[in-house]
Amino acid sequence: MALSKQKIDPSLKINNDTGFGINAANYGGRFINRDGTFNLRKEGMPFLNRFSIYHSMLTMPRWKFIGLILVAYLSVNLLYAFIYLSVGIDQLQGVVATGYWGKFKEAFFFSTETFTTVGYGRVNPVGDGANVVAAIEAMTGFLSFALATGLMFGRFSRPKSFLVFSDFALISPYQDKTALMFRFAPYKDNHTLTDVQIRVNIGLKVQMDGSAEYRYYDLNLERNKVESLPMNWTVVHPIDDKSPFLGFTPDDMVASDVELYVLIRGFDDVYSNFVQQRTSYTYQEIKFNGKYVPMYRESEDGKTTILELHKLNAYEEVVKLDK
Repeated sequence: MALSKQKIDPSLKINNDTGFGINAANYGGRFINRDGTFNLRKEGMPFLNRFSIYHSMLTMPRWKFIGLILVAYLSVNLLYAFIYLSVGIDQLQGVVATGYWGKFKEAFFFSTETFTTVGYGRVNPVGDGANVVAAIEAMTGFLSFALATGLMFGRFSRPKSFLVFSDFALISPYQDKTALMFRFAPYKDNHTLTDVQIRVNIGLKVQMDGSAEYRYYDLNLERNKVESLPMNWTVVHPIDDKSPFLGFTPDDMVASDVELYVLIRGFDDVYSNFVQQRTSYTYQEIKFNGKYVPMYRESEDGKTTILELHKLNAYEEVVKLDK
């Protein structure tokens, strides 16, 4: 069921710039995935018009990219091996193997040598058909490796934020009240963002004129900017009279289908460019009556601060909160 609108202070300013609509009946699941991608599938146009090979190759996981390169390399050489067999293995001079499997291996490895322009020399084309196929394959190899090199450089040089977020947001004690908190940290050595800014929005479902609608609010933060981010940052939203969470219980979170939208933007000195990262927390990922434990300590010699990234999600239970 949707939360009654009386739970939300009507004086709070609604954020209409989130890019999400208000019709609750037309949405499924969360708006933003934990990895920052939008939980959205597009339909209504041909797949090739919607699909970008270049963008997909730049953004796919590393293991998929490497696997795709290997599969493409093997597939192309298998195809050319069959073509050489179709043209006639007698048009390849230096083949010493006998039997179909042996000749196929000779054709396959000759293809790999031609495709990569290695050309060891024991096997070489002597017929017109084999020479034409070898010439086309050599050109295919040049173009393929040029594309692969460009994609590898694009992936290698693409600016990244290298931030890791806590798995859960917590409702924790804060001064004389409570606050919603989550934290994140840079996880690469010698990688520090500067002029880091954060914006947090809340989306929740309310009853409006008898129907459920989504409403979006900017959350006031204890701090929304830091000059540099060498360590972790615990983001704090005080739950006060200006908070849409005032008076919320865990059941209210569920009924309202609450989701936090987090956007972080900072300047990376290494890339000399701005980077940003998104994530979100749904009501299942917001825990009440918890408090984060410190995730840094002094080194044994007292000369260095150690950031313990394995404690990013560490928290302890606290006495049930009244506010």
